[in-house]
Amino acid sequence: MEIHNPHDKFFKETLGKVAVAEDFLLNYLPPSIKSIVDITSLEPQKDSFISRELQESYTDLLFKTRIKQYEGYIYFLFEHKSYPSRDIAYQLLRYMVDIWAAKIEKEGLEHLPIIIPLVVYHGQQNWRIKTTLGALIPGYEQLSEDVKSFVPDYKYLLYDVSEFTDDEIKGQAQLKILLTMFRDIHRNREGVIQSILRSVGYLQELEDKQTGIECLKTMMSYVFGVGKNLGRTDVDRIIKEIETTYPEGSEAVMTIAEMLRAEGREEGREEGRLEVVKNAIKEGMELALISKLTGFSKEEVEKIARAMAN
Repeated sequence: MEIHNPHDKFFKETLGKVAVAEDFLLNYLPPSIKSIVDITSLEPQKDSFISRELQESYTDLLFKTRIKQYEGYIYFLFEHKSYPSRDIAYQLLRYMVDIWAAKIEKEGLEHLPIIIPLVVYHGQQNWRIKTTLGALIPGYEQLSEDVKSFVPDYKYLLYDVSEFTDDEIKGQAQLKILLTMFRDIHRNREGVIQSILRSVGYLQELEDKQTGIECLKTMMSYVFGVGKNLGRTDVDRIIKEIETTYPEGSEAVMTIAEMLRAEGREEGREEGRLEVVKNAIKEGMELALISKLTGFSKEEVEKIARAMAN
């Protein structure tokens, strides 16, 4: 499915990696669930169950695994609205039914696999909604157990990243960067800068420097894509910090700085602006971000990229 927004892209590009998803489950699943899930058997599934109408609010990832020695699934639903959805338990139930239907129809399964639903949320309002389907049904708690047995109910696991402390952000560098940036992206400019600098420090934990550089690019693309107005002075400050703490990534961030400096240049300097765009494309930067920072339209950037590929 096409990726429609920066939150969606950052989530899928990071947590969509099996190693990062394993890291999340190892650090955040309750012990009782972790003990029955074979985390080492995770297999990403390509299907998405989010309707087009809800793509700007939700992102999902599905992983096949072994649960109690049977085929099962871990379903991540990421909500990136500024406020939590009160009907999320109902939405999740619909997605789980869709997953079951797909497995029965496409694979001919004669049983329903276990699905463990997880909700990751990073809105500006804290999550204060009960995490059960029964909470959506008026008077459900007052029903007798005999009557409740006729009414579907289930619970989902909730991770409100906006409430995480630094100590509660666990795992390897890529996961910590994802959670840190999701937690802090709604803060003021100085708060976002401090979050970037903290995340750059996490990159030092990665042995593979190329992975670190790609992670840095993804993070900075997310920050600019969300619309945080970091100016030239801010980026210069970030570059200086990176040159000290993670020099391998300074070139990638300097490419962003070049694009910022290219803004507002006179038409007579068009050739210089074009060179900046080409350098950014060579660095593997997202075309939409290049367009956003340089003033070239997305179509113009795509045309330049095609010409370079030929």
